[in-house]
Amino acid sequence: MTHDIMVEPLTAEAFSEFGDVIEAVGPATRIINGGRCERFSDLARLDFGDTGRPAISVFSSAPVTLPLVVTMLERHPEGSQAFIPMSADPFLVVVAPDEDGVPGRPRAFVTAPGQGVNYLRDGWHGVLSPLVRPALFAVVDRIGPGLDVEEHHFATPYRVVEG
Repeated sequence: MTHDIMVEPLTAEAFSEFGDVIEAVGPATRIINGGRCERFSDLARLDFGDTGRPAISVFSSAPVTLPLVVTMLERHPEGSQAFIPMSADPFLVVVAPDEDGVPGRPRAFVTAPGQGVNYLRDGWHGVLSPLVRPALFAVVDRIGPGLDVEEHHFATPYRVVEG
């Protein structure tokens, strides 16, 4: 048996308690490069703790299909984690509020072209899930001492379905 959760479009407002939507919307912060480039600055609340440092990595992930059964969420107590797709293909974002140290009922979002996400430090989230084809992501996260991942396996899985 599973509990169904419906996919939602990813918006900054709907996602704000879990992290940040990384996208170029609204007025640019500055115009640079001789007027040819709009800069959208400071788009994510990056947090790497006192013992970590920021790192940029590239993740390569196999795609998933909907409906998708979610059996586990993870979180990173020591730092935030930003995922920036290196293509315009959508990906699935699963997050959940913290309820006394375990994830509550998950929510699922699908990105639009040009959107990435930043998961807040210690926020419950699913694993990387491209929806169309194998995909590359630039990832900005913490490098430092200690194991910075905690997993929670659900007694009753959730199934992500299209709305």
